[in-house]
Amino acid sequence: MTGGAPLTRAQAVMLDRFCPMHVVIGPTGHVIGCGPTLARIVAPRAVAGARFLELFELTRPRAVQDMATLRALDGARLRLRLRARPRYALKGQLSVLPPGDGDGGMMDGGAMVVDLAFGMSVVEAVRDFGLSGGDFAVTDLATEMLYLLEAKTVAMEESRRLNRRLEDARHAAQEQAMTDTLTGLRNRRAFDALLARAVQAGDRFALLHLDLDFFKQVNDTHGHAAGDLVLRAAARRMLSVVRAHDVIARVGGDEFAVLLPGIDSAGTVSRVARRLIAALEEPVTDGAQCFRISASIGATLSRDRPGRTPAAILEGADRALYAAKAAGRGRHRLDAGQAAGPAARDAPGPAGTAEPGAAAQARAAVPHGPVATEAEGARVAQGVAMRSR
Repeated sequence: MTGGAPLTRAQAVMLDRFCPMHVVIGPTGHVIGCGPTLARIVAPRAVAGARFLELFELTRPRAVQDMATLRALDGARLRLRLRARPRYALKGQLSVLPPGDGDGGMMDGGAMVVDLAFGMSVVEAVRDFGLSGGDFAVTDLATEMLYLLEAKTVAMEESRRLNRRLEDARHAAQEQAMTDTLTGLRNRRAFDALLARAVQAGDRFALLHLDLDFFKQVNDTHGHAAGDLVLRAAARRMLSVVRAHDVIARVGGDEFAVLLPGIDSAGTVSRVARRLIAALEEPVTDGAQCFRISASIGATLSRDRPGRTPAAILEGADRALYAAKAAGRGRHRLDAGQAAGPAARDAPGPAGTAEPGAAAQARAAVPHGPVATEAEGARVAQGVAMRSR
C-alpha cells in the first residue's frame, strides 16, 4: 500500500492483495494510501497526499462536492473516473471506517476506503497500461475477461495468419493459372483477359502475333528437351527487347502474342518486330549443339479499326502473320489497311507491309543452319510455307 496510512503491515498487505485498486481517504479528504494497481495507473506520488475529489470525479451519484456528502455515501456503489484519464470508467464501493481503539486499529474515525474496479474500459486499460492477471484481485471478473481477451487475441492472430496463407495460396494459384509453366510468360488465358481489358478501356495499342520459324524441325530432329531449351531462350530474348510494361504471352506451342500499350505507329511496330526477329535469330546452344530459328510476325494497330472486338483484332494479326510466312520467313507484316506508305514496303504482300531491305529477303531465302532442310529452304524461297493451324 502506497502512502502514509496508519495501518499495520498485515492490514496493508491484506488490502493490497485483496483490493489492489483500493484508495484510503483520511478524515481531511486527502488520499493517504492506495493499492499497487491503482498506483501504476495514476503513479504513486500523484495519489498520495492528493485530495480525493480532485483526483476522481463521481459520475454517479453526482453533486458530490465535499467530504460530508461523500461520507454520507457509506456502503453505496459509485461510478467514477480519473480526472486526468477520463476515458477509463471505474466503479467502486465506499466504506466509512469505524474509530480505532488507539493502539493499532484500522485508523481514526472519519477515514474511508473506496474499493475500485474497471468497468467496460478494462480492455483499454489492460492494453494501455500493460496490466496482467496479477494486477487484479483473484475474485475480480476482470481476470476472466483478461483470459478471454488473451484467448481472443491468440485466435485472431492465428486466424490472420491462416487468412494470409490462404490469400498467398490464392494469389499463387491465380498467378499459376495465368502463367505458362515452361517459359514463365503469360499464357493464353491471361493474354485474352488483358486484351479484352485494353479493348474495353479504349486504349491504343499494337498487337503482334509471332510464330517461330523452323522450331518444329528442332523439336522433331533433336527432341523435346532441345525444343524446350529453345522456347525458354526465345522467351528471355523477347523480354529483353520489349519494355517492362509490355506483355508477352505464349499462346500456342511455338506461338506468342505481344501487346504493346500506347503504340499506335506502324514505324514503331516495324522497329520492335525487327528487334524481335534479330534477337530470335541468334543461335541457341546447349553446349554441344547449336540450334537456329527465326520468326514471322503479323501485327495490327487498335487505332485504325476502332470498335473491333478482341477476336477481330486477333484475326487481323493472324492474317498478317499468314502474309509474313507467305512472303518468306523472318519477316513481319502489318494488317491490311494499316500500311505506313511506300517507304514501309519491301514487297506487296496480301496483308500489308513487311520489313524493308535485302537483309529480310536474305533471311527468308536462306535455310537456318542445321535445322533447315533443303526442301524447307525451297518452300521458304517460294514464299508458300504457311503456319500450321
